[in-house]
Amino acid sequence: MTRAFASAVIAAPAEEVWTVVRDFDGLAAWMPAIAASSLDSRASAAEVGAVRRLTLGDGGTVVERLLVLDDLARSQTYEILESPFPVRRYVATVRVAPVTDTGHAFVEWWTDFDSEAADAPELVTLFADGVFGAGMAALQQRYAG
Repeated sequence: MTRAFASAVIAAPAEEVWTVVRDFDGLAAWMPAIAASSLDSRASAAEVGAVRRLTLGDGGTVVERLLVLDDLARSQTYEILESPFPVRRYVATVRVAPVTDTGHAFVEWWTDFDSEAADAPELVTLFADGVFGAGMAALQQRYAG
C-alpha cells in the first residue's frame, strides 16, 4: 500500500472547521477541484454507508462511500468506489484537531491505496498536493482574516 499525506493549520477553531469538513456531501462548497456533489443513496450525508458522486472540474466522476464518521475524534474515513484514477483499495481519512496554544485547527488528510508501482509517485503527488493540499489551502483562505 502507498500513502499520500498532507496537513495544515487553519486559523479557526477545530469545531468550526469540523462543521465544514464533516459534511460528506459538502465538498463542492469548499474544494476547488469539485464542481458538484450529490448523494446517490437514501442515506443522509452524516450516515455511515452514504455514497456521494463528485463531479470534478474536468468533468470526471468519483464515487465514494462514507466508512466512518467520528464526531468525538473529528475524523471521517471514506473509500473510492469508482474513479478515473488508476487506484485500488483507496481509503482516505481526514481529521481535524485543536492546536491548543493558538485555538486554531490542525487538519491532516491521508490515503492508503494500491496502484501499479510505476503510477505510485505521480498519484502520491496528485492526492497529497492536488487534492488534500488544495483542499486545505481553500480552508485556510476561507478563514483568512
